[in-house]
Order: sequence, then C-alpha cells, then structure tokens
Amino acid sequence: MDYDTIERELYIDASPEVVFEVVSSPKYVAEWWSDEAEFSPTPGDPGWVGFGDATEGGKRERFTVADAVPYRLFSFRWTHQEGETASPSNSLLVVIELEPSGNGTLLRFTETGFLVRGGDEATAAAWHADHTNGWDLFLPRLVTHAERISVGA
Repeated sequence: MDYDTIERELYIDASPEVVFEVVSSPKYVAEWWSDEAEFSPTPGDPGWVGFGDATEGGKRERFTVADAVPYRLFSFRWTHQEGETASPSNSLLVVIELEPSGNGTLLRFTETGFLVRGGDEATAAAWHADHTNGWDLFLPRLVTHAERISVGA
C-alpha cells in the first residue's frame, strides 16, 4: 500500500475565487479544519494551526505556506518542529489545486511526505491512516463551508 500520499478530488458549487479564500485564509481555515489558525499567505512565513484547547491537551502544528497562486493553487507544509524551517525532510506537503468546472470548482487535494517524515513504514502507515481519517472528515466540511459562503456572497 502507498503510505506516502493521500489524494482526493471534490466538486464544490462555488467559484474558484471563493474556494481559494476558504482554503487560504486563516479565518476560514479555522472554521472548516482547525480550531485556530495564524499564518500569512506569503510563502515561507511561519505560522500555525491549532487543534483543541491547548490547556486541555490540544496542540498547535507548525504551518508554512509553500505556494499561493490566487484562484488556482494553495500549498503548505506542516507538522515540522518549532524553530525548524519547513522542508521536504521534516514536514508534510499539502497541495490544493483549483480548476473552474461548470458553475463551480474542481478541487484536487494531495498530501505527501509520510514516509520521509515518519521515519519508518509503521510510523508512516499510522500517520497516513490518521490523516486519511482526518481529511475524510474535514474536506466535506470545506465543501459545505465554501458553498455556504458562495450563497451568501
């Protein structure tokens, strides 16, 4: 089994402009994915996404935008340690590609790096399974959120 890549393709009944804002704005990211988010849309600037209450065992994950091409592409590296610069050897890479499709957007999602970041196959497999379950929960929330924003626009 391929423990290094998660891929999903979703149709969203919202324009690429709306979907790009939902995936690249900390305000919206904190509404469909994490509980908190603080990052700059500028590639290379350090930031973080938070899951759960930090005082109750929640955690913050490092988050660095890798690339941002409005309405077409948003990618980021995450899970690297505090004080490290995100790189292919210490973080996972998420790439979100957007393509106009009819009246909406086709979103292609890929997350890679589990084998390099995990260190061994068992760790990579466990991380891959955890992230697969997570993205299968959060990506439908992204769709719902973008479509709701599109209707309100």
